[in-house]
Amino acid sequence: QSLPQQKLLTWLSVLECVEVFAEMGTARVWGEMGRWTIIVLIQLAKAILRLLLLLWYKAGIQTSPPIVPLNREQQQPLRPQDMEDNFSGKDQTYVGRRSSRVVRSLQSTPSLQSRHWGSPQQREESQSRRAEEMNQPPTPLSLQETIAESIYITRPLLHLLSLGVWGQRSWKPWLLSAVLDISSLSLLSDLKDLNRRERAELRRRTILLLYYLLRSPFYDRYSEGRILLLLRLLADYVPGVGFVTRPLMDYLPAWQKIYFYNWG
Repeated sequence: QSLPQQKLLTWLSVLECVEVFAEMGTARVWGEMGRWTIIVLIQLAKAILRLLLLLWYKAGIQTSPPIVPLNREQQQPLRPQDMEDNFSGKDQTYVGRRSSRVVRSLQSTPSLQSRHWGSPQQREESQSRRAEEMNQPPTPLSLQETIAESIYITRPLLHLLSLGVWGQRSWKPWLLSAVLDISSLSLLSDLKDLNRRERAELRRRTILLLYYLLRSPFYDRYSEGRILLLLRLLADYVPGVGFVTRPLMDYLPAWQKIYFYNWG
């Protein structure tokens, strides 16, 4: 990736990390008008960055989070002893004479915190496979797939516009957003040669369709009573589950009021 593209991904990641805090902080300081202003500004900035990545840098299907979190277990630095062994040419493995089994030599055994229980060859193969998956270029999108990804990117802006036109209690913003999400997924379903990250992203978007059961006005009119009843039954009759379901029941009303938790 080029340096400008990396900067765009970094800014997009920063926005996704601070959006909930910005919404809650602005609502407390400047009230409801300031809250919706910061929501519109953040969603507008995210849409502009994503459209630049899609149309200018040909980034393909964009994943969330934009930057893959660092796997620190796979980024273990070499200890000084390991570096000395590499320079001195000591063998890090031993091959059994009868079984031909490859095991790690005692001299190259790492510390307990960074120890793994597979053979060195298995670890090297898994690391090389992950590196290849991470370095795979994005799948080129045709005009249809580009339109589908553009629909997904601009869906939050259209939803906010519909909220401003028809109000928060109207079914039209909910229906418009659902139609846009389903249309984008259906247009992208014809893609076959996707890499692992892109397939995971499409699965994530499909699962997130369940959020429509928790979004107003559907939640207020249909889902709320059933979900709370189910959580209460689980808390009362399934041992140990109450530690999770009771705080969840208390948290749901607050979660419903935060736009970026619910719609972002």
